[in-house]
Amino acid sequence: MTEPAARQHDPTAQEAEITAALGPRSIVLVGMMGAGKSTIGRRLAARLRLEFLDADHEIEQRHGGMTIPEIFAEHGEPYFRDGEARVIAALLDGPSCVLATGGGAFMREETRNRIRAKSVSVWLKADGDIILRRVKRRSDRPLLQTADPAATIERLIVERSPFYQLADIAIASRDVPHEKIVDECIDAIHAYLLSGSTAPSSANEAP
Repeated sequence: MTEPAARQHDPTAQEAEITAALGPRSIVLVGMMGAGKSTIGRRLAARLRLEFLDADHEIEQRHGGMTIPEIFAEHGEPYFRDGEARVIAALLDGPSCVLATGGGAFMREETRNRIRAKSVSVWLKADGDIILRRVKRRSDRPLLQTADPAATIERLIVERSPFYQLADIAIASRDVPHEKIVDECIDAIHAYLLSGSTAPSSANEAP
């Protein structure tokens, strides 16, 4: 795959074309924890003048402010995943937005099908060493509370990548300025929506 082509016209016009082509659909960011879904999502939403929503934050709000680790500890992962699926479904039934999902959300077929029907999905693909560097000091990642977080990350990447690859678009999340990743997302989404086929992706590009 090649780097998304440079813009050929006014970026503002390009962004307006994206929102017009989206119609009622949303843009959903999928990928591993630490891939930058919230960071990139906020900037992407601002560029497209859409609301940004974070599924994990919405889940916490609907549990009276309990954190994700607290929900995991008290109720277990199956309970959390069921609630996550319901929250994402409700959010996608609302107005067009940019939605960041949790790392495991896209594993559920029901959720993938709903995302496919109601949005354009973007996989932010990050290597294990980048993910570890971004999340190793955080305590809000219940799946990483293990003796060997690096091995856990690599295992999750292997397990989840076949599902992430079903997203409409893949963009490499790496250590470059955030706006470069946002630019690549916009170029790829624009090409996908206006050509009707998957846009050139940066997912296999070197930094």
